[in-house]
Amino acid sequence: MAEAALQFDQVNVGDAAPEFSHKLTRTDLVAYAGASGDFNPMHTDEVAAQAAGLPSVFGHGMFTAGILAKAISDYVGVGNLTNLKVRFTKQTWPDEVLTTKVVVTDKREEDGRRLVDLEIEVANGDGEVKVAGTAVAVAD
Repeated sequence: MAEAALQFDQVNVGDAAPEFSHKLTRTDLVAYAGASGDFNPMHTDEVAAQAAGLPSVFGHGMFTAGILAKAISDYVGVGNLTNLKVRFTKQTWPDEVLTTKVVVTDKREEDGRRLVDLEIEVANGDGEVKVAGTAVAVAD
């Protein structure tokens, strides 16, 4: 059963969800590698990453997408997300503070459901967008 969080009659185009920020640490990278099974050394091995021409290890794209998913589900309610599309636009680096942005772009009724369209992104402190996309959620 879905958790009611977003009320159709109380949300307007242009409304924004509360931002969620997270400072990416090397511990995050190692923990995510273990949890996901993605042991690509570019995420956890500084020597290998630099040998490949990178300045450092970099974050897993799906970890960053998970930060965004948390912000969305906190806003629309668990179980209310019906569509999520993201693209990975830039790498994330240790010690970057990643902040979410979730904005209502439309609200509509379709097939007897009240839907809210969202523009979503995660950016660093310099405003560089790391993950961007769209989402659709059911609203009560």
